[in-house]
Amino acid sequence: MKLAVLGAGAWGTALAVNAASRSDSGLSVSLWARDSDQRDAMRAVRENRRYLPGVALPADLELGFFPADGPAGAALARFGDADLVVIGTPMSALRGMLIALRDHSGPVAWLCKGFEASLAGQPGLLGHEVCAQVAPALRVGVLSGPSFALEVARGQPTALVAASEHAHVRDALVAAFHGPTLRVYANEDVVGVEVGGAVKNVLAIATGLCDGLGLGLNARAALVTRGLAEMTRLGLALGARAETFMGLSGLGDLVLTATGDLSRNRQVGQRLAQGQSLRQAVDALGHVAEGVYSAHTVVQRAQLLGVDMPISSAVVALLQGRLAPDQALKALMGRDPKDEAL
Repeated sequence: MKLAVLGAGAWGTALAVNAASRSDSGLSVSLWARDSDQRDAMRAVRENRRYLPGVALPADLELGFFPADGPAGAALARFGDADLVVIGTPMSALRGMLIALRDHSGPVAWLCKGFEASLAGQPGLLGHEVCAQVAPALRVGVLSGPSFALEVARGQPTALVAASEHAHVRDALVAAFHGPTLRVYANEDVVGVEVGGAVKNVLAIATGLCDGLGLGLNARAALVTRGLAEMTRLGLALGARAETFMGLSGLGDLVLTATGDLSRNRQVGQRLAQGQSLRQAVDALGHVAEGVYSAHTVVQRAQLLGVDMPISSAVVALLQGRLAPDQALKALMGRDPKDEAL
């Protein structure tokens, strides 16, 4: 099986390393950077020092270069014989990658979590909605779930979800990534898996703020639980299945991202609580924190659907500078009482 991973950030690199490390899998794995200098550096030292320092790249992991704005013909020339193409770019680059691959005949999946930024006044879209616009003929899916790139690259036990409406896409993702250290569960609910992956990043900023302000474990538990209710409400309004949010891509990913010290979105919230500006917090990370960019779209989509998302709304107000950290807390705690039901 030929597997091509497009995008040599931390997560794309980690999955490529994990797959290429399975000597008995029969996989031929290639990792494609969008920056030729990065590709050359990885070839020279057999390590992705920019995004995943300290993790050796397997000797048989092929390294290539593919510009994000390259023509579709170039994409087909490079990846036309791949049994599975996995897009590991940030959400902002997904549209361009799908356009380049829109005539590919094999399964295509993406790893990015979030909503695309609003375009021409239209609300931002989830990955499957972007694909429906620009590459409707592709057979696609998404790989998601509670996972930090470093732990996957190190071979620490992890469980993920392969979601697609097409059985052969789910089967390809399971065949490529399911192994001794990585369990991959199949799921048909692409909407639910994508909503979980997008909203948990926003809620992780809120939880980081909570921990940064020293509000305690009771507050953190309440925030995670009520955040899950927000996520589920939005997902149901978009057509997802309720049970998806009790699984790996919902509750599982939310707990990891909201409480794990490796979570970039959680770190943003902590830094804001310490008095840093949003720019200072983002610059200090050196990596993309998708929740910063998708929070506004999450709330925008919720408002258009009449879905109440007070925690996410408070995060947006905080990120936009309309509320200080202590004011965001007061806004949430000062809401009128209500029933717990969704």
